[in-house]
Amino acid sequence: MPLPSPSPAAASPPRLWRPQRVLVTRAARGFAHGRAIAERAAALGAEVVELAGDRLVAPKHDDPRAAYRAAKGTLAVVVAPPSKRRLQPIPPSADWRFDLAEGCHAHCQYCYLAGSLSGPPITRVYANVDEILAVLPAHLGSGGVTSVSPERAHEGTTFEGSCYADPLGIEHLTGSLSEAVRFFGRWDAPVQLRFTSKFGDVSPLIGLPHGRRVRVRMSVNAQALIRFEGGTSPLQARLDGLARLARDGYRVGLTVAPIQPFADWPAGYDDLFARIAAALAGIPDLDLTAELITHRFTPGSKTVLRDWYPGSDLDLDEAARTRKLTKFGSTKYVFPAETMRTLRASLTEMLGRHLPMARVLYWT
Repeated sequence: MPLPSPSPAAASPPRLWRPQRVLVTRAARGFAHGRAIAERAAALGAEVVELAGDRLVAPKHDDPRAAYRAAKGTLAVVVAPPSKRRLQPIPPSADWRFDLAEGCHAHCQYCYLAGSLSGPPITRVYANVDEILAVLPAHLGSGGVTSVSPERAHEGTTFEGSCYADPLGIEHLTGSLSEAVRFFGRWDAPVQLRFTSKFGDVSPLIGLPHGRRVRVRMSVNAQALIRFEGGTSPLQARLDGLARLARDGYRVGLTVAPIQPFADWPAGYDDLFARIAAALAGIPDLDLTAELITHRFTPGSKTVLRDWYPGSDLDLDEAARTRKLTKFGSTKYVFPAETMRTLRASLTEMLGRHLPMARVLYWT
């Protein structure tokens, strides 16, 4: 069956996020990087507000929906304190996590940040990028994932840069991701920067001296589920961006998430992997990985998501899930074991058939 052509929306120039308001703290204005972010936002027409201090105060709204919209339209330029610059382990993705930003402007109805980050969903970006990156070398050769895994040891010490944000979706404003790529590119050591994105505009990264020490993963899903990802790039735009990066020498990957058994899901996921194979066909020296992540939620995230997206038909039925405890003792709901076995067997077979060169890092 021939693959469908990219939609007109996927072929058109990317729509870059323009925040309505940009709050710049006093401390952030002390960094050239912070001032540059504010200038870029102002050039796009955003209202830039210079705060007298360093405390962010969300506008008061009686309507929760209005409060959500205002927060999602706000970018805050702040300084990451020492506590935020302290690296944390992030299995099974990477040895260590570091943050260039926190929060996301997109509207994914299964957002895993819901319930994980406190306060209004404002996107915070850090002005002190140099201080953040300066912490990384002390962790070289340590960690509990790639640094100790015989299967993944060739990746070196891995650093995940997209745990609490999508840094590519705001790169046109921050420039922080490009700074991180350059940092890893000149770091002559067995290391790897990793991040994942739902945005297809990769132009800021093309031509950077990455030294093959950066792996960019695109978050992808079956077309039937992309509709839950408001404010993100269309699937074909993401695949086109991934192919561009691979041709520029980047190591690339797929974050297939969140996997769900929707109506006729085998055909939907088979189509997804066929689309990916077509987008990456013929690329020399392709280094491709895949991470397969099933949908799960917590009672807290369900409450937040229902408040944010009251009209959503996303399946959050606890009765159809299995209750499990996290390593911190909290509750999460996952698919029953039989459903997980069926999904895993089917998707790994499809992946191997369409993309035999892809190395599966984990299923969760």
